Amino acid sequence: MPDALFSDPRLARVYDPLDPDRGDLDTYVDVIRGFGARVVLDVGCGTGTLISRLVDLGISVLGIDPAAASIDVALSKVDSDLAEFVVAEAPDIADDPTRHRNFDLATMTANVAQVFLEDEDWLATLRAIRTCLRPGGHLVFETRRPSDRAWKRWDKELTWRVVDVDGEGPVETWEQVTKVDDEYVTFDSPTIFRSDGERITSTSTLRFRTKDALQRTLLQTGFADVEVRDLPYAPGRGWLFVASA
Repeated sequence: MPDALFSDPRLARVYDPLDPDRGDLDTYVDVIRGFGARVVLDVGCGTGTLISRLVDLGISVLGIDPAAASIDVALSKVDSDLAEFVVAEAPDIADDPTRHRNFDLATMTANVAQVFLEDEDWLATLRAIRTCLRPGGHLVFETRRPSDRAWKRWDKELTWRVVDVDGEGPVETWEQVTKVDDEYVTFDSPTIFRSDGERITSTSTLRFRTKDALQRTLLQTGFADVEVRDLPYAPGRGWLFVASA
């Protein structure tokens, strides 16, 4: 079940205005262009911000996400024959004989790779992506370094903000960690719509796997030539994994 932040229709509609700076996606655009990829699978595409950039470059993209509300937002803002959006997870696409299975590259941006809490789900996702890639294709994803302890910065004092959103008026939001249990970090994201006082709290849990563990799972699921780079937009705080199919 996707977090309310992505699956609640009202929250999905304000997701982009509340987080307008998506400079993090420059990393993926650069890698995609560097590999010359022309057909891309965006796993956990959310509201389609990366896809809107890729279609402008003439790149064909299939965006998948289990949150229908986020897909609805993506459909409303990306109008291109090069883009397709499906409410699905990677294994759904891999198991569908009618779907294209010859992608040049697959992406998991932002927190996507960390939402798979159970090893079984993470391995199934990697295997499915591997199935969907052409021989020699690439998987690119990011994850935070556990040693950076990013969750220490997830509190109301550091994350609180109010944004005036078209059609909604002032919207207040912040993040607050509620539990740290070894590799698992749980946090709340309250959102208050000041126009009518509605408060919706989304609760999320992310898993902070080690670099070695992530490399092992990639090799275990058929990937090769696993390269681990420093994350360009957050040096010292995250890794960018690039693996070959």
